[in-house]
Amino acid sequence: MFFEGRDKVSQITALRAGRREKRINVFLDGRFAFSLGTEVVAKENLKVGQELSGDRAASLTGSDQLQRCLEAAYRYLSYRPRSESEIKERMTRRGFAAAIVETAIDRLREQNLLNDGDFAQFWKENRESFSPRSQWLTGMELRRKGVASEVIEQVVAGMDDGENAYRAALQKARRGTPADYQSFRRRLGDYLRRRGFNYEVIGHAVEKVWRERGNGSG
Repeated sequence: MFFEGRDKVSQITALRAGRREKRINVFLDGRFAFSLGTEVVAKENLKVGQELSGDRAASLTGSDQLQRCLEAAYRYLSYRPRSESEIKERMTRRGFAAAIVETAIDRLREQNLLNDGDFAQFWKENRESFSPRSQWLTGMELRRKGVASEVIEQVVAGMDDGENAYRAALQKARRGTPADYQSFRRRLGDYLRRRGFNYEVIGHAVEKVWRERGNGSG
């Protein structure tokens, strides 16, 4: 990067479109110095002939890094809500400095785009609607996403394992299951165990679905 000292004052001698879309190459004293996003150039009203100190140039590149980090985070959030830990891990892997990532996370919080309580609620509701699983397994998934224990406990407290196990078993049975009870019980039981339900809950759910299919008690 073209910084030969914080106190050195250089002049912008050219602002040229970069090879990458929405990037502007900044030339100081006739030499390429760094590139900035078009948003940063416009916001800072940079012009040819303007003088920049080393501190000012460093500040501009810092603003540019923050803007790039935010744009990457917006894209990542566009697919589904994320936890703070997911954003931090993703942006760090993208090569952004820790201080830039923390500032971006603060901005996302201020914009109500990042809230672990809301994320945990979304995760729980999504699981219950499309892929029911136990309170325990849902909590484990949220822990892997970096959500704090107190947030998890509050969000999963109202989950009904009996109801969720029944709905999971019903979904599985609709996709096809064996006609004999022992095979039916084994297949659904294995399926529900993988979703974190305990033996007693599994037994009740399997028996209920079996009877609803027009069969007697197993």
